[in-house]
Amino acid sequence: MATAARDHLGACSPSAADSRAGTQAFAWHAYACVLAASMVVVGLIWDISWHMSIGRDTFWTPAHLLIQGGGLIAGLGSGALALQLTFRGTPAAKASAVSFWGFRAPFGAWVCILGCGAMLTSAPFDDWWHDAYGLDVRIISPPHILLGLGMLGIVMGAMLRTLALQNAEHSATQRRAAFLYTLSTGLFLAIVSIFLLEWSDRRAMHSGSFYSALSIALPIVLVATAVAGRRKYPATIAAAIYMIVLAGTSWVLMLFPAEPKLGPIYRTITHFVPLDFPLLLVVPALAIDLTWSRVREWRTLKAAAALGAAFLIALLAVQWPFADVLMTSGRNWFFHADNFVYWQSVASERFAFQYEPRSLNDLEFAADLLVAYGFAFVASVVGMARGRWMMRVRR
Repeated sequence: MATAARDHLGACSPSAADSRAGTQAFAWHAYACVLAASMVVVGLIWDISWHMSIGRDTFWTPAHLLIQGGGLIAGLGSGALALQLTFRGTPAAKASAVSFWGFRAPFGAWVCILGCGAMLTSAPFDDWWHDAYGLDVRIISPPHILLGLGMLGIVMGAMLRTLALQNAEHSATQRRAAFLYTLSTGLFLAIVSIFLLEWSDRRAMHSGSFYSALSIALPIVLVATAVAGRRKYPATIAAAIYMIVLAGTSWVLMLFPAEPKLGPIYRTITHFVPLDFPLLLVVPALAIDLTWSRVREWRTLKAAAALGAAFLIALLAVQWPFADVLMTSGRNWFFHADNFVYWQSVASERFAFQYEPRSLNDLEFAADLLVAYGFAFVASVVGMARGRWMMRVRR
């Protein structure tokens, strides 16, 4: 009974021989999942920019098709792999897979299938939502939550598939799989950061709420990556990929013309409006990588205290002055701080470059930083546990 339960949950690792046979035989699926995750993330950035620049159009926009295309590649590829493993797989390959309803497939494949199903369900739901309630004024809405969960499923599925390849002992593809894992994590960071956009505006970068919001989720991802990664500086590489994907997609989009098609229109838009410049996460990620290399043998709570402090201090040290750069010199193509949407009135522009009323010497800000450190500490504990579990993923 215990063996069967572990088999269904994917918590039990197969033998080294079975792991190598199963993961290497179907390495193509890991590449397909990473491709699908990349399409989903780039499509999401494009779709948000589309709404900011043009407004709500039909479901058949290029951005929507790119997102759903990525979901279909991951879902259909995973389904095909499940059928191939179930009916034509070798005993060793089947032993390296997870059983679900009598079918066998890698754990990441099942996550991709669930993510694809959520994404396909969200499409008609989102269409109905817009017909009933009109233009989104906030990122978070019920259909967007469902879509977001589906996209997270695709990216997490890619992470799990590359982890299985990376963790297979003496795998010939281990080095490439380790890079694919950090790439998938960078895409995951991009999605997480997009969900945090409403709490990470540059006007809040001198406030405690900004650091608290980021400390809730980001250390979980970065610490887990530092723990589970098999390359040097895995969290740093993942954070760099996040910045490249977010900034690079925005730079490319700004090269293409766009015109609002949905009122009210309060300002002239001539090209796609980009998202905010990405957070400088590469610095706190590097701090986490360096700290983990020194505290990996420490007790969990002591190590988490050091990792949480490293994350928050590095984030404060780099993001606080960078906010001043965005406020004073950010109105250019590179930083694109003047990314005003068409429904934003010209009169409101004067508030776009004003901080929320906080100062570094403010006692309330210091109290907020203590709260942020508490979040970073708990998130680091969770991240270490998640990373150690991810080190055992072999199928």
